[in-house]
Amino acid sequence: MSIFDILGPVMVGPSSSHTAGAVRIGYITRELLGEEPVEIAMFLHGSFAETGEGHGTDRALIAGVLGMQPDDERIPHSFELARESGISIEKASIHLRNVHPNTVLLKVTGQNNRVLEVVGSSLGGGRIQICQIDGMKTRFSGEAPTLVVRNFDQPGHVADVTRLLAEEQVNIASMHISRDVRGGYAVMVIETDHPIPEPLLKNLRTLDGILQVTCINLSREEK
Repeated sequence: MSIFDILGPVMVGPSSSHTAGAVRIGYITRELLGEEPVEIAMFLHGSFAETGEGHGTDRALIAGVLGMQPDDERIPHSFELARESGISIEKASIHLRNVHPNTVLLKVTGQNNRVLEVVGSSLGGGRIQICQIDGMKTRFSGEAPTLVVRNFDQPGHVADVTRLLAEEQVNIASMHISRDVRGGYAVMVIETDHPIPEPLLKNLRTLDGILQVTCINLSREEK
């Protein structure tokens, strides 16, 4: 544990769990969407639903989807900024099973009609966990360089991705693979010990059967 884990993140807002963590969940959702949002629906669970409005959780989530970081002074005005950009917002409560009390289901539609659903939890001190992407189980925080690969569920994709990482001397720290149904869609979440170079991302995107490649690293983005 570092001194930053004890003190918490540099942030705007009253709560690292309800505000800083929520911004990060929203930000990762934006990165995974890969395009500008036009509709944002947030379904708040547990403590997020009960006390989130007072802590600014709803505004923090919208701020993250707009691309803000936890120390952005515009966070309290994120609803107004979103509506000025023509983005529609929906908010409701939801009961989710087997998740942390500070959890949200975000459903975001992009300008090219892509729809993405992300379930994320705020664990305290600004730390988060992305639990699901489009109904497929995941488990990552974004604190380490993280590669998220969405692909068709076909043989060979895992081998192709790990081979390209090995060729670039990028060491895998952890790896999680999930799919919706056999032969349907799958997602690989790979946390690495080293930054993922842009040429590697370009090569991954050219592989047959790969639908989307996203690189996420919150610590890099917040520098």
